[in-house]
Amino acid sequence: MGNLKLKGKDILKLGYPNNQSINVALEVMKRNFATKNIHHVKSILKEILVNPENFEKDLTFGQIAETLLSSKKTEKRMLNSQRASFQIFGNNISEEAKNQLYTALKLPISTQGALMPDAHSGYGLPIGGVLAVENAVIPYGVGMDIGCRMSLSILDTPVSYLNGARDKYEKALAEHTKFGMYETHKSHIDHEIFDRDTFDLIPILRRLKGKAIKQMGSSGGGNHFVEFGEVEITEEDEQIGLPKGKYLGILSHSGSRGLGAEIAQYYSRVATEQCPLPREAQQFAWLDLSTHLGLEYWTAMNLAGDYASACHDDIHRRLVKAVGGRVKARIENHHNFAWKEIHNGKEVIVHRKGATPAHENELGMIPGSMTEKGFIVRGKGNPDSLKSASHGAGRAHSRGECRSLFTQNDIKKELKLKNVTLMGGNTEEAPMAYKNIHEVMNAQSELVDILGTFQPRIVRMDR
Repeated sequence: MGNLKLKGKDILKLGYPNNQSINVALEVMKRNFATKNIHHVKSILKEILVNPENFEKDLTFGQIAETLLSSKKTEKRMLNSQRASFQIFGNNISEEAKNQLYTALKLPISTQGALMPDAHSGYGLPIGGVLAVENAVIPYGVGMDIGCRMSLSILDTPVSYLNGARDKYEKALAEHTKFGMYETHKSHIDHEIFDRDTFDLIPILRRLKGKAIKQMGSSGGGNHFVEFGEVEITEEDEQIGLPKGKYLGILSHSGSRGLGAEIAQYYSRVATEQCPLPREAQQFAWLDLSTHLGLEYWTAMNLAGDYASACHDDIHRRLVKAVGGRVKARIENHHNFAWKEIHNGKEVIVHRKGATPAHENELGMIPGSMTEKGFIVRGKGNPDSLKSASHGAGRAHSRGECRSLFTQNDIKKELKLKNVTLMGGNTEEAPMAYKNIHEVMNAQSELVDILGTFQPRIVRMDR
């Protein structure tokens, strides 16, 4: 912890009440000021004691201020007997996924919810679940892969190159993409995100900065991918700015890597301690946004979201440099995140866990599977779905089921049929693991307009 010789009795002598505030002050100061002079540290602590309200929103000292201002006990929160209003889109959704949403709708902070047509059960909120709450954020409602997102680059390269120079595109994916926990790039660009003082203000971020730098431009395991494919623009849109026709595209799906995973794990644990709930609702433990910890998670979550976006930028930059061509348009969106939005005239926090933001005229990308088309969409801003849409086709079979249902041979047949080359991947991500993307899109015609499609041709995933 460094060499700061600060003791509980020193803090007591400053006039601090003999309660939790002493432990919190001790921990915060040792964590952040281990090498500072003890008199300097005591003068800061005295200042916080005299005017704690001045430090409430401070990322370093907020927790001390909050403990001084509030000596509330942690009381068990009860669920409401009635659910908040909700809407379910699509028919092919398991009872388990519906029940997970129903539990979330009984939280005393919940105001509205929705299930997207790709929904299936997850941890806490179901995947494809959308939940609006008042002045709080639920770490498990955001999910373990904060800022998981889609990114599509449309290039000016003739689409015929995908067949004519297939080796070149396969080589680019093999050499310039990295997947899973251990693969990282040898060289890194200096990205502005690493200059942000947020990394220094919150201890967990300070600890994770090195890992984040190392994993920049890499992708996760599981259903994360980078692929080359055929983009077809079927409806012109001034935001995309391209005439109807076929283009070569790069599509990536990944999140905030180890940075986001550790933020999620840490604050989910903290939320559970702060917010005890009945057993069936434990994973919906929330952090109040008017508390220091709530503000801390919100700040860390937003940094992880920006980091995820920066990773996609880096992936696309490397590939464009390797294969040539110019980016004519870029379409991207998060689908594991929480946003402050106005719904029914009131500010709420909208959690989209595996759901695409679909505000009016907002562009997004909804993938199918390794062999099926994905869709470029424009949101309709439907209030019943909390202005959201699906984030993909959604799983029809769990990962465990896939391992016993499908073989590598089954996948090979499907790939050959659709003229798709797969690098990496396993039976858990078999094309047959997913729901029919066309049925999913039909079930959300009230939520989005379709502007175009993306047909995968060369797909790279974790092995």
